[in-house]
Amino acid sequence: KHLFLVDKTKDCSVPRSLWLGCSSVAESLCALRCLQSIPSSRAHNQTTSGMESQSLVDDLSPKKNTVLKLSNGPVVSRKRPSEGNYEKEKEHCIALFDQWSEADQVEFVERLISRMCHYQHGHINSYLKPMLQRDFITALPAQGLDHIAENILSFLDARSLCSAELVCKEWQRVISEGMLWKKLIERMVRTDPLWKGLSERHQWEKYLFKNRTAEVPPNSYYHSLYPKIIQDIETIEANWRCGRHNLQRIQCRSENSKGVYCLQYDDEKIISGLRDNSIKIWDKQTLECLKILTGHTGSVLCLQYDERVIVTGSSDSTVRVWEVTTGEVLNTLIHHNEAVLHLRFANGLMVTCSKDRSIAVWDMASPTDISLRRVLVGHRAAVNVVDFDDKYIVSASGDRTIKVWSTSTCEFVRTLNGHKRGIACLQYRDRLVVSGSSDNTIRLWDIECGACLRVLEGHEELVRCIRFDNKRIVSGAYDGKIKVWDLQAALDPRAPASTLCLRTLVEHSGRVFRLQFDEFQIISSSHDDTILIWDFLNVSTNGQSEGRSPSRTYTYISR
Repeated sequence: KHLFLVDKTKDCSVPRSLWLGCSSVAESLCALRCLQSIPSSRAHNQTTSGMESQSLVDDLSPKKNTVLKLSNGPVVSRKRPSEGNYEKEKEHCIALFDQWSEADQVEFVERLISRMCHYQHGHINSYLKPMLQRDFITALPAQGLDHIAENILSFLDARSLCSAELVCKEWQRVISEGMLWKKLIERMVRTDPLWKGLSERHQWEKYLFKNRTAEVPPNSYYHSLYPKIIQDIETIEANWRCGRHNLQRIQCRSENSKGVYCLQYDDEKIISGLRDNSIKIWDKQTLECLKILTGHTGSVLCLQYDERVIVTGSSDSTVRVWEVTTGEVLNTLIHHNEAVLHLRFANGLMVTCSKDRSIAVWDMASPTDISLRRVLVGHRAAVNVVDFDDKYIVSASGDRTIKVWSTSTCEFVRTLNGHKRGIACLQYRDRLVVSGSSDNTIRLWDIECGACLRVLEGHEELVRCIRFDNKRIVSGAYDGKIKVWDLQAALDPRAPASTLCLRTLVEHSGRVFRLQFDEFQIISSSHDDTILIWDFLNVSTNGQSEGRSPSRTYTYISR
């Protein structure tokens, strides 16, 4: 039942492959006894009962390697010298193999492989590996499928795209003709506000999102542009970390009472609400006052605008809707009994809050068609700020609490407790709420579970305004200081508290009332009757703006 190789010159010794193939010492000893019990091949040749010997030779003759199989053991192999008729037999086998169907060929090869040892399997694997690899990027264009090759490579990041260009000339041709560096930059501009802002400010957006025309530069232009963009981004990030900025100042020159309570800006203009009851619109480039809107009989405490309207809230208890371009009053909402402290509107919904402790939810069908949907009551002191999205309305009050309400049903959901004094400001986005309080601290909250994730300490007086994006929190306080915090570090419970405040900016001589920021700048307003523009993009080595003449050089202090 067992097949063994007989050594023709001397007594059998145990092959190393046999020892390695045995799964236990017992099997090894059994194999040794079996091998030693076989008579020499010379004795076999001299016997007249040669039927078994001839059968053995017949079994072995067509094979270059002889297979040994132990009972309950693995297949092992021992090499023997090639015989003269090997080449003829090999050619005959190949001729027969070529006549079989693909399925029969596969089955035959599988059976051959199953009879080989592990060492042979390794050789076969090394032989097959390069045969199984395909240069699909080169092969696809040859089949007229250039667009598929381009689409595959278009998913690469910059580092991988650089490596792909070095593979061969054909890969480089696909990348160049497919304008893949252009597509990579376009993808970044679509998804990253920093890239989008740079494309607008540095004027290379005009070469993006266009079909192949004479106006579009070659792929090499975009290849060289990419590292320049990365260098600009690194410079901006370093400016934020080090506090390097160019400072511009708008003197509001209020007639009677001084102070700028609220503001909002875009690339062309800044709209501000003042303590002297007026709304002033400023040219963001020249810093000149373009228009003054009057009508409120009290200080303008809050505002928001879009491309059509400006909505303002005042200490005269009213909400007014203004036409952006003409400054005409389109609507006046009289509902709250005391000052309107904050408001937000988006997607046909507006929420206002008041010193009268209530929150009003409005449906905005049009600037002239605004109707009250619901009044939310639950706070025990003035409601200082509101924010909302499609899921939640979030409000904060002088009663030290943050309350969460359902946007769709206006039902109360939960209360966030933790601040030790009244809350003056907050922002809400996704699951994160960031709030500032007269206890001089900033708190980060998970709105879904109500947990306080982190407390930021550093301001010396009431934290009056706060904003955050994906990277930073920027806060302003009655101590006249603006602080920049690392948001990602603040969300990491392992980060030491001493590493969270990146920079403290001091230029205002009075309380900071409101601020807004983006990737390139902070714009803030204060009780000192000024609006400051802190520019982190156009900063030269000596602190002067490149392309502008600032009123003064940048100034910063460390934490």
